[in-house]
Amino acid sequence: MRVGILALLHESNTFISEPTTFEAFERDWLFTGEQVRKQIADTHHEVAGFFKGLEDYEQAITAVPLFAARTTPYGPITEEAFSQLVELLLTELKKAMPLDGLLVAPHGATVSEAFPDADGYWLTRVREVVGNDIPIIGTLDPHANLSTDMVKSCNALIAYRSNPHLDQFKVGRDAALMMGNTLAGKITPMMSAALPPVAISIQKQETTAEPCLSLYKVANEQLSQPNVLSNSVMLGFPYADVEEMGSAFIVVTNNDDQLGEDLVLELSDYLWEHREKFDGDLLSIDECLEQCRTLDGPICLLDMGDNVGGGSTADGTLLLHAIEDDPPGKSFICLYDPETVEQLNGLSPGDSAKITVGGKTDDLHGEPWTGDVKIIGFYDGKFTESKPRHGGMTHCDQGPTVVVETDHGTTIMITSRRQFPFSISQLTTFDIQPSDYHILVAKGVNAPIAAYQPVCNNMLRVNTPGVTTADMRHLHYENRRDPLYPLEDDFDPQRTTWLV
Repeated sequence: MRVGILALLHESNTFISEPTTFEAFERDWLFTGEQVRKQIADTHHEVAGFFKGLEDYEQAITAVPLFAARTTPYGPITEEAFSQLVELLLTELKKAMPLDGLLVAPHGATVSEAFPDADGYWLTRVREVVGNDIPIIGTLDPHANLSTDMVKSCNALIAYRSNPHLDQFKVGRDAALMMGNTLAGKITPMMSAALPPVAISIQKQETTAEPCLSLYKVANEQLSQPNVLSNSVMLGFPYADVEEMGSAFIVVTNNDDQLGEDLVLELSDYLWEHREKFDGDLLSIDECLEQCRTLDGPICLLDMGDNVGGGSTADGTLLLHAIEDDPPGKSFICLYDPETVEQLNGLSPGDSAKITVGGKTDDLHGEPWTGDVKIIGFYDGKFTESKPRHGGMTHCDQGPTVVVETDHGTTIMITSRRQFPFSISQLTTFDIQPSDYHILVAKGVNAPIAAYQPVCNNMLRVNTPGVTTADMRHLHYENRRDPLYPLEDDFDPQRTTWLV
């Protein structure tokens, strides 16, 4: 038995005017053939789980790595770049035929300029190549905006069950074991899906806290039923203005379509009945900093409006300005600003300089901050993470990096590549010890929690503005579902239309 492996992942924020290019994938992941195994098999990613699951299966199955592409969340993929990616993916697939099955890893919130439902598009193209008789089983990020084409193209889709995403490897392995049982004739996966008209606030998407904790309890109870192979809670990605934006549920049964439909509706009913609990509780910058004056540190301030994992710029300065204006304690912040890194190149640790940093990508996340700083150190920006963390990566490169300190004692790490804060190694590798600070600013919402919670006494989510604002009412949608709670809150839910 030969099972092909394909991955094309990007979380596309349509509220960012600058698109994602082909070169962005070339800088991060663009692997074909055995490069896929070499570069990813030893990570915590779901593709690594694919390899491990096929290796562990009781009967011999050969993993055939074909294609893997991924880059940091940002704007929609250009039409040209997406065409290049899909054609390269399909070329590698056709070269490897015939295959007995396919394991696929779409993200689920990928948008291209030409295809709003980019994942549904490339999965449909893959199905056309292999025909209807070959099983296609895949994984999804729970921030996927599930589409009909995604469901129709695959025999089964399984989302990570944790946010922060710590179980990507396990979910990939589970998908591979399901593939093995399918090829052995032990099961016949049948997928049911529903899209209730609810968009879940990004602030309420932490799976180990309420209200998600109770929702997942209902989902976990379903797994004990005979013939239920898996189920998935799709939390949705509110920063993609597409028709499918919002929550969804998937249940995969062993050849029991009616059971699957009943269970996805059970989950949908639960969400609808408790929808108000999934609204955000939003705290302003001033409110959060006032709390910081009385709370024990270190305190992690989660900068929701400049959430790098949601595609934001990573150079938002609103919290930096507020901290510098009235310091609540020794603070740390990381900003993306290759121009300033280049400006400081040639100086030495201990030197002083006047910089204008951050706020250069757009005018949504604060004005550039200008002030005198002392150079602390220069670094190559490379670090590793040995533990399972959000995104599943082990080797990271944020480009040439310089660390400076302001006159008020604020430490600013300035990077030449955007890096979302999923790892404490991003700090400690560059001689920054979390325990030295009262405040650590992390540009994320849920992704940083697994890394920062063990070293922080308190975590506060800050309702900063920007392209990843936690308040969906501040985003201008043109293509989303309508009606959709909480953007509309007085409508008949029309339950019979929820099933995909």
